[in-house]
Amino acid sequence: MINKSLLLTYLYLLIYILLSSGVILYNKWVLSPKYFNFPFPITLTMIHMGFSGAVAFCLIRVFKVVSPVKMTFEIYATCVIPISAFFASSLWFGNTAYLHISVAFIQMLKALMPVATFVMAVLCGTDKLRCDVFLNMLLVSVGVVISSYGEIHFNVVGTVYQVTGIFAEALRLVLTQVLLQKKGLTLNPITSLYYIAPCSFVFLFVPWYLLEKPAMEVSQIQFNFWIFFSNALCALALNFSIFLVIGRTGAVTIRVAGVLKDWILIALSTVVFPESTITGLNIIGYAIALCGVVMYNYLKVKDVRASQLPSDSIPERITKDWKLEKKSSDIYEPGNSNDNGGGNGQQSDYNIDEEAPLISSSRLSHIGRTQLSSQSP
Repeated sequence: MINKSLLLTYLYLLIYILLSSGVILYNKWVLSPKYFNFPFPITLTMIHMGFSGAVAFCLIRVFKVVSPVKMTFEIYATCVIPISAFFASSLWFGNTAYLHISVAFIQMLKALMPVATFVMAVLCGTDKLRCDVFLNMLLVSVGVVISSYGEIHFNVVGTVYQVTGIFAEALRLVLTQVLLQKKGLTLNPITSLYYIAPCSFVFLFVPWYLLEKPAMEVSQIQFNFWIFFSNALCALALNFSIFLVIGRTGAVTIRVAGVLKDWILIALSTVVFPESTITGLNIIGYAIALCGVVMYNYLKVKDVRASQLPSDSIPERITKDWKLEKKSSDIYEPGNSNDNGGGNGQQSDYNIDEEAPLISSSRLSHIGRTQLSSQSP
């Protein structure tokens, strides 16, 4: 008998892998001078941001699928604008790299993402410099260097664009963690696009006006509405698929799916774009980098599990709460205002009760008594 929930999870993973690979190949086909020949990456990124922002606006304001987040001007200025700037920069530089280097080599360079994230986290103070993680990052870097050395069509400009985009994306991730979590905000893909996409569009307008608008006026532009519409629709669907996958799987599954997607994309790129040749040194270097990425993922998951205290079973928690309540009642009597030890007894109770920051002690005690009486014969 097939588990429908498990089958649905694998279906979401398959959709995520197909959409992620499809968007990357589609962007390469649109931007490449050898194919559709639309060499304007900022314009393509602006189309994605404008379309995503419009759809998010309709879903929130018109159809009211989700409710907007309470966003003050201070939060928008200090959080959303910097995150949008680095988000737009990562997309801009990443799309520009398609003009100069192959999809396969871009995926190999993306193995540097854990390195960039770790460096930015250390610089921003959200992570500590550890020897084991540093050795993993060194292994990844060596693998990427070997893979780059084996690249036949190595291009310095394209490599610089891609690496810059990777570090911009890493800084965006760290800023999202630092800024939004401090403000207590939680954004899903729809609300994220609602606030970030319009701001990213405005941020991209200045370099577009200075760099690409003059070139578009003098060149013969091949503009096909259905191609750009379908391209933007695929990019939007990818954001939603990531949300669906995260909602049904854990961090380990996401990371494994990402590694699998990279291998599939490297193989597909050599079929779709025959000029992207892969050498043996490419594979060796990428395999070395991938070993470092896998070890890094293992350490991060291990750290997360170690930081989570083992939760007690329900009977154990009820018994523990009953004992704490009895101990507290022996020390402190709420009705006796003349008891000099009352304040100390109450403070002692809150120091012992680990659930006090989340649920008040009196409410937890009432829940414990109710469940204990219902379980008693």
